[in-house]
Amino acid sequence: MADVEETTKEFPPVDAAKSHDQETVVERRRGGLRVLAFMGIVFAVLVGLCFGMRALNVLPSFDNPFDDQETDRSQPVLLQSMRDLSRYVAADGTFQVIVDLQQNKENIPDFLVNQRTLFVGSGSVEAYVDFGSLADQALAVDEANKSVKITLPPPELSQAALDMQRSYVVTEERGLLNRIGDAFKEDPNKQQRVYQEAQKRITEAARGSGLDQRARDNTQKMLESLFARLGYTSVTVAYGNP
Repeated sequence: MADVEETTKEFPPVDAAKSHDQETVVERRRGGLRVLAFMGIVFAVLVGLCFGMRALNVLPSFDNPFDDQETDRSQPVLLQSMRDLSRYVAADGTFQVIVDLQQNKENIPDFLVNQRTLFVGSGSVEAYVDFGSLADQALAVDEANKSVKITLPPPELSQAALDMQRSYVVTEERGLLNRIGDAFKEDPNKQQRVYQEAQKRITEAARGSGLDQRARDNTQKMLESLFARLGYTSVTVAYGNP
C-alpha cells in the first residue's frame, strides 16, 4: 500500500544529442525526397520537350536503337544501248499461268529426292506492227479518187513480260537429300528456270488467243482515222505473208 501512495515518478530524461541526431536524419530524408521530386519534375519537362521537338521534326527519331537498317550500295545505272523503234503496238493481253514443276529420281522415294515448285505467273504480251520494214511500194495513193492502199507486214507478238508484283511461288517442296544439299550449295538458276517456263507458256498461249487479229483490226482503224483527217475517203489495209 505504501507503494501506491508514492508520487508518480518523472519520465526519464531524454538525451539531447540523440534527439538532435534523429532530427537530422529526418531532415536529410525530407531533403532527399525533395531532390527526387525536383529531379522527377525536371525529367518530365525534358521528356515533354523532346516529344514536342520531335513532333516539330527538330530532333531525329530514337524509337528503337536496335531497329533494322538497310544500306544501299547499288552502283549507278549504266546505259548499255539505245535504239529507235518504229513499231505500232496495236494490242496487248494479260495472261496468268500456273507452273507446276517436279524433279525426282526413278526408284528413289520422293521424300528423299524430290524438288517441286508451284508458281503462279502473270505476264503480258504485246501485238505490234513494224512500220520500219515497209517497202517503197507498200503505199499506193490515188489522188483522183482520194483512196489509199497500204500493205503492211503481219502483226508480231513480243515475248511475255512477267509482272513480278503479281507473280509468286505458292509452294516449294524438297526431299530430305535436296534440303541437305541446298544447305551447302544454293542453285541461283532454280527460280530463273521457273520464270522462263512461265514466259514460254504465256507466249504460246498468246499465239492462240486471237491477239494478232485484234492488232490487225486496231491498226486498220488507226490508219483509216489518220488518212481521213488528210482528206482520203477510202483506206485499204492489206497484210503480207509472215
